Amino acid sequence: MIDFNLRLENESVLLRPLEEADLPPLLVLSSNPEMWRFFTHDLSTMDGLSEWARPAFEKQRLQFAIIEKKSGNLIGSTALGNISERDSRMEIGWTWLGVSYHGTGLNSVVKKLLLTYCFEKIGLERVEFKTDVLNVQARKALKNIGAIEEGVLRSHTLMTSDRRRDTIYYSILKQEWEYVKRENDW
Repeated sequence: MIDFNLRLENESVLLRPLEEADLPPLLVLSSNPEMWRFFTHDLSTMDGLSEWARPAFEKQRLQFAIIEKKSGNLIGSTALGNISERDSRMEIGWTWLGVSYHGTGLNSVVKKLLLTYCFEKIGLERVEFKTDVLNVQARKALKNIGAIEEGVLRSHTLMTSDRRRDTIYYSILKQEWEYVKRENDW
């Protein structure tokens, strides 16, 4: 179902598979430990970044490097994972941008590319997203693009601080895709 050499792009960004050589420049973007309080890994160290990237290099998920085309800069990462070919669904997640790219609209541009691929290229029935129930900013961003809140899995995931995270799920279904595109002016 997934081509691990997939590249997606539009006029603003290029998404290409993560490479080992991307880790040092990503570390420059991820070195602030405060960025990771809602994340399952602390990417502020090379060890943490490498552990987070390991499943991508083992082809357990398709992790992308996000390149801003205007500058040519590597600005963050996102992924497709938790792939269920039988159920025609997958998750978009593991997404983060360097602090200087927050609030620029690039996260929405990335989501548009990924959702268009999922629904229009490979014909999925469902795309899932999940986040920490405490991550108000991520929850707002998911609602803003039209993802539907589904529910909370209590004490679902162990965080780096040994806190147990309550995970909130969102989704967009195939029959909702045209509405989502129209509401986002995509």
